[in-house]
Amino acid sequence: MSTRQVAQVVEAVGHTVAARGMCCVFGDPGLGKSVAVEQAVRFLPGRVPVWRAVAGVAPGLPQLRASLCEALGLPAGALTHRAGPAGQALVRALAEPGVLVVDDAQRLTPPLLDYLRQLWDAPGCAAALVLCGAGSERAVARASALRSRVLTWHQVGRLEPSQLLQTLSLFHPVWAQADPDEVARVDEQRAHGNFRTWAKITSHVYAARERDPARQVDGELIEQACARLGPYP
Repeated sequence: MSTRQVAQVVEAVGHTVAARGMCCVFGDPGLGKSVAVEQAVRFLPGRVPVWRAVAGVAPGLPQLRASLCEALGLPAGALTHRAGPAGQALVRALAEPGVLVVDDAQRLTPPLLDYLRQLWDAPGCAAALVLCGAGSERAVARASALRSRVLTWHQVGRLEPSQLLQTLSLFHPVWAQADPDEVARVDEQRAHGNFRTWAKITSHVYAARERDPARQVDGELIEQACARLGPYP
């Protein structure tokens, strides 16, 4: 994520939370959507509760209820298979102003997204909902009732070359000493502005420096780190 892109997500999430609405943050895989949303919620006033849930692979309604209950601090084990009590407990919890972030929301089927819509349509709901994930906009589009309630749609793009080194240094200080031309070359040839790919390269750079702390982050080290990615980073 570039600093500008993070700022845009901060604005989108902040606007949604202030309006107690719904937001969908989407984009291609590996662009740093989850990182940007996490940065965004950190800028919310400290009194605003933030609840985080991750959609599992091919979840059913009991799994979604369990994930929501766990995120909201409710006894998931006791409520997962008790639809009525679980729904009532979730409605009571969501009557408190706050924001629920659901990551990997693209895994949710239309019936599951409609369950979320029903929770937010309950009288007294005061929480905001942020759905995040690669392809989440397509999943939400298939759930027409929820789609019509989305206040903010925000697409996250690739890292911008002009801000690449600044962004990498912000998240990983090791890049502060790197040659900008080398970083630009690697991005053009291998990473292509993908935040996740740069995270993988960074992990290999750190591993090499742990073996030799005096080693500089030069072209040779970066090439060796890229080589460990294999042919398909």
